[in-house]
Amino acid sequence: MTTAPAPTVARGLVRAHGIAALVTLLISVSFGLVAAFQLQSPDFGAGTPSLGWGRIRYAHTQGIMLGWLANAFFAFLYHAVPILTGRPVTSERLGIWLCALWNFGVMVPGWVLVLAGVSQPLEWAEFPLMVDVMVALVLVGMGVQFLPGFFRRGVESMYISSWYIIGGLVFTLLSYPMGNVVPEVVAGAAGAAFSGLWIHDAVGLFVTPLALSTMYFVIPASTGRPIFSHFLSMLGFWLLFFLYPLNGTHHYVFSVIPMSAQLTAIITSALLGVSVVLVVTNLLLSLRGAGWLPRDPALRFVSTGIVFYLIVSLQGSVQAQMSLNQRVHFTDWVIAHSHMAMLGFASFAAAGGLIHAWQRMPEARYHAGALSWAYWLMTIGLVLMVADLTLAGLVQGQLWLDGAPWMDSVAASRKYWAARTHIGGLLSGGFILLLAGLTTGPRGGGLSVRPEGGDPVAQSRTHLAPSLAGDHT
Repeated sequence: MTTAPAPTVARGLVRAHGIAALVTLLISVSFGLVAAFQLQSPDFGAGTPSLGWGRIRYAHTQGIMLGWLANAFFAFLYHAVPILTGRPVTSERLGIWLCALWNFGVMVPGWVLVLAGVSQPLEWAEFPLMVDVMVALVLVGMGVQFLPGFFRRGVESMYISSWYIIGGLVFTLLSYPMGNVVPEVVAGAAGAAFSGLWIHDAVGLFVTPLALSTMYFVIPASTGRPIFSHFLSMLGFWLLFFLYPLNGTHHYVFSVIPMSAQLTAIITSALLGVSVVLVVTNLLLSLRGAGWLPRDPALRFVSTGIVFYLIVSLQGSVQAQMSLNQRVHFTDWVIAHSHMAMLGFASFAAAGGLIHAWQRMPEARYHAGALSWAYWLMTIGLVLMVADLTLAGLVQGQLWLDGAPWMDSVAASRKYWAARTHIGGLLSGGFILLLAGLTTGPRGGGLSVRPEGGDPVAQSRTHLAPSLAGDHT
């Protein structure tokens, strides 16, 4: 059968955002290591305001979300969207501007300003308003860049990754001002409620949709087999976008926010856990035949990210319940939870997406050995860090419930904080090897990684559609 040429993938923009993602990841992790070390040695950086713990933490968290994850997902969109739509992105020149603005108009000034003490005291919204304006402008540009191709073909033929990409880009643009601007002008508990919604929406309406779109794309494109159920994938999509915006208030259980809002958040948190079980079941069944530990590094990262997604989501549903929330809120348990979400589920999906795109670029360097070691260091490091911080949180929570002095909990936490710093070094080694895996080795070294029966991504749109949009139900 004669096939049409494959749609043009913006490879230069894939590489530009991908390298930017890995560089910002290493910078952000360095901030995290400094912050972790300061918990053991509070005098470190004393007298240097830019090394204050609060400022370093702001740089760390914003760097992970807006630097590493955003760049990685944008890189993958430049690979996936032309394939999903059968059309090139709107403009590669626009893409160059957007990449430059995101990294030199958002990340660099954002880091400089928060380290200089110019910031917002808002979770996941620490960059100041002047940077928020640039974020909103770039998000509009990303919508112009990626969305038109989806609507030209009609929604009936869209694959599930397309739905998640549209939802992630649109809802992030709508919710970003809510968490970054509204709390500055709305005082008291009402402002805190808006901030709480964004804390959750940053993960649920930006990170999660783009991570899931990556997973749903990489699995069939790497295995050459369709997803298990298109119905389950669409059910998970609608449940995510209906339920997640209602969950944010569970960050303020036992607060002055009306109890009806708190109970709504608790109930929807439990329902979201059910939704995640459906999504994970669909994804794992789509992996059947790939083995417990797939040989393809991209598929290995993605499959592990699915497991982390299940664990962190069920954990979130449980810790939203009042009985557990009372024990673990404000403890290191919550820090463990956030690390599993951002450095586990989201980062493993992002790494899998980057590796998958790199495997299909003849001009890209690829070092399989470095990527294999990166996987193991990142997996072992994350599991150890989550276990360490979870234990620390349980110890802290019990001491607080017993009415022990605050400093007793600090003293009890020191050994866990020391372990956290060393484990952070292990994780950092994994991230360094991830960068090495995509910047060293032979050019086109990933081209040999192909699913049985050929690579549907390398085929035409007419051949690709059944592989990506097929359904066994």
